[in-house]
Amino acid sequence: MLITIDRHEYDFPIGSSIADIIESLGLDSDSLRQKPLAAMIGGEIFNLNYAPKRECSLRLIRFSDDEGRRVYERTLQFVLILAVRRLFPEARVIVQYAIGEGVYISIRKPEPLTDADAALLKAEMERIIGAGYRLCRRRMAIEDALDFYRSDGQFDKAELLKWRKFSYFDAYSCPEYSDYMDYFYGEMAPNTGYVRIFDLHRLGDCVIMLLPENANPDVPSKYEDSPKMLNVFAQSDRRGRLMTCATANELNKRVENGSIRELVRVNEALHEKNYARIADEIIASRSKAVMIAGPSSSGKTTSANRIATQLRAEGLDPIMLSLDDYYIDRDQILCDENGQMDLEHINTLDIPRFNADLRLLLDGCEAEIPQFNFLTGKREPVGKLLRLHEGQPLIIEGIHALNPAMLGDIDPHSVYRIYVSALTTLNLDDHNRIRTTDLRLLRRLVRDFETRGASMEHTLGMWASVRRGEKTWIFPYQENADTILNTTLHYEVAVLKKYVYPLLTAVPPKSQHYCAARSIVKFLNYFLEANVEDEIPPTSVIREFIGGNSFYRK
Repeated sequence: MLITIDRHEYDFPIGSSIADIIESLGLDSDSLRQKPLAAMIGGEIFNLNYAPKRECSLRLIRFSDDEGRRVYERTLQFVLILAVRRLFPEARVIVQYAIGEGVYISIRKPEPLTDADAALLKAEMERIIGAGYRLCRRRMAIEDALDFYRSDGQFDKAELLKWRKFSYFDAYSCPEYSDYMDYFYGEMAPNTGYVRIFDLHRLGDCVIMLLPENANPDVPSKYEDSPKMLNVFAQSDRRGRLMTCATANELNKRVENGSIRELVRVNEALHEKNYARIADEIIASRSKAVMIAGPSSSGKTTSANRIATQLRAEGLDPIMLSLDDYYIDRDQILCDENGQMDLEHINTLDIPRFNADLRLLLDGCEAEIPQFNFLTGKREPVGKLLRLHEGQPLIIEGIHALNPAMLGDIDPHSVYRIYVSALTTLNLDDHNRIRTTDLRLLRRLVRDFETRGASMEHTLGMWASVRRGEKTWIFPYQENADTILNTTLHYEVAVLKKYVYPLLTAVPPKSQHYCAARSIVKFLNYFLEANVEDEIPPTSVIREFIGGNSFYRK
């Protein structure tokens, strides 16, 4: 049977697993940088224990691939839960959100988690990993899966499975170690020995499960303290639980019984309070300029407008300025090592021009603000004249707004900095979080299709570059902000689903973006659609993506 691997053909006996093929070709490696973790066949990800049934082409997935990193995280998380169940059988593990290069995991047990407990947990994980226990995947009838999870006390998983549309459920187990079964909505490595690079950092009754470094995956990432980000996540988590909307099951129940309308109203009221609070802080700080930054589809533009509205309610007259107008002409942008135009790089902005204009404006002088034409990819010959009156704040919005280079010689104390992102804490169940990245991608898929006519494949094709730019130019500065604004709406997945689900399911298996589309479809399968647009105000952040935002009406 012919198997094509990275464009080279090989002949293998029928029944050979991908792991067998890797071993026979000498493609395995002690270095995580080179070690295959899974394989892609026809746009789908397969476990290395899978045996192709016919001739095919496959691509080996490594840690440098986004899906490879997810395979590693799922496997390491499974090992952690195995160890917790052995050491602290009464504990409840809740996987919550990503912090830097780690995952924030709550371990709720009768006694507080101590440093000694964390050290014991790490040692047990290392023992499980060193043993290289097999991880076995099995398919179960949905009723059998429900019976197992109820009897095992995993009622969160049982409640979630009630919404599953299919009659079967796949689960992973480690039979040489435990009778525990779980599934993380994606493939795992073939055995526990694949995830030897990790570390744990205790924070109260939680641990940060630190993954390998991106740049050097043969060493674990170091923990970097992010108190502001942790505080915002904790606040969102508390609110989700108070509103009975912390999981997909709870959100679905609200859709089903109609109480999602109340959820919309409360969510939007909380957002309004946050915007009013930030406006009050800006006034109290006597800041001359407000810099608003955040990753793609975080709701920066709507947030800038809503803050401006709150400032106007206090008698001020803010002026809005977008860093997008400081793009250099597209034909002047240098390409990256792959020959691609990197539009996320800070060098795409005319920083000296911005520094000079900002100095003029804050000194009360007139400045000619450039106007960038996105259709031609060039700056217009004539800009727009602008001057600030005494006490008139300037609101500047753009992905690089928190980069220190944007201030030049401006006194940083005269600037109020805001970091905006959609930091969801909604989980599928205790062990399956919804990634903030996936929520922002969902928003962008909807917006790009609704407002720009972009296909799912076009937006998915851009996402890797967008993500690289965020990690380099945005995330490192988020803790420099005076405040972090969380624009997530606990109800938004139920609204966004109907806009994007049919389009994602139409992405063909032959597409190079089929795997990414299928991954989103798999988690959307657990959500009911909500038809509550008549309840959503025209200034809502979600209107920036589904349309009907009054800030953009002509």
